[in-house]
Amino acid sequence: MNIHEYQAKEVFAGYGIPVLPGKVATTPDEAARIAAELGGTVVVKAQVHTGGRGKAGGVKLASGPEEARRHAETILALDIKGHPVRKVLIVPAAEIAKEYYLAVTLDRAAKRPVIIASASGGMDIEEVARRTPEKIHRFHLDGPGTFRSYQARQVAAKIEPRRSVFPKMATVLERLVEAYWATDASLVEINPLALTPGGDVLALDAKISIDDNAMYRQPRLAAFREDESEHARIARETGLSYVPLEGTIGCVVNGAGLAMATMDLIKHYGGEPANFLDIGGSSNPEKVTTAMRIILADPEVKAILFNIFGGITRCDDVARGIVLALEGFSIQVPVVVRLTGTNEEAAKAILAQAKGVEPADTMDAAVKLVIARAGGPRA
Repeated sequence: MNIHEYQAKEVFAGYGIPVLPGKVATTPDEAARIAAELGGTVVVKAQVHTGGRGKAGGVKLASGPEEARRHAETILALDIKGHPVRKVLIVPAAEIAKEYYLAVTLDRAAKRPVIIASASGGMDIEEVARRTPEKIHRFHLDGPGTFRSYQARQVAAKIEPRRSVFPKMATVLERLVEAYWATDASLVEINPLALTPGGDVLALDAKISIDDNAMYRQPRLAAFREDESEHARIARETGLSYVPLEGTIGCVVNGAGLAMATMDLIKHYGGEPANFLDIGGSSNPEKVTTAMRIILADPEVKAILFNIFGGITRCDDVARGIVLALEGFSIQVPVVVRLTGTNEEAAKAILAQAKGVEPADTMDAAVKLVIARAGGPRA
């Protein structure tokens, strides 16, 4: 689960990480009132669960209440990567002498958490890693309570060697690691961590992603769940793993690995997936119809692909779900189905009686067919 910047800053502040005071507004008038309370130049920041807010026009400087009102009105009308903006955070503008990047996340290859630190803050860390990998410093963690102050100073000194600065950064890093373990996070990130002309360090942005499997241990953080679309909520409650994307091909797959491979193959042949949707290892017809309802709610979807490898998941259950969806919904887009594995022949017999389904024998053939039905490869 992702939480908003203002919520993450509240969590960070609870662990002693320095953040600037700010308030959330849902209307332009609220934004103007908060800007007047704070005084001086403020920053109006879109609160959405995605990156790239600045590039999308979701972060603006305002010199006073009226300018804050205008910016808030514009930002609250934005849709950033499929996320409508419903709130803006108003914070005082900070004078910045230098920006850094600090994060703790899970290194899946090493099977250990890792600190990522860089002197190139305020930028996409992926771009920094691609262009100047020598500016990225990593330090793996062993477990809660094992990260020592001297290690924090060693990491901080790699990105800021000045003795007047790096001890403060080391303190922030220690507290960030503490927050990572305490919140069952998969990511805690400060980008940028700013050094002011006066020598203070401030977390100007904050990001926290929490492991969904640990939410039962984090009731306070679970209460932060909001701005979730109706379809995302339905998917979560029915055990579907669903992530909306920006393409035209709706995908229904079982298993995260097969889902990722399916999306990769779609892109390889020139298509664009509209979603990641994993119906899980044990599905039933109702689960399939729910998946179809979620995908059909996306007006950009031009065709739907079912790619099912039946193990625990029975192909005939999936086929019955497809038939139920065809009978219950007004489906105006082509549906391509590849089913193989448990009860495959029974599934094919069920689908042979259904109208509006195009079968494919292989994953490769199914992907090529669905791309053609969605309008062909991108130019």
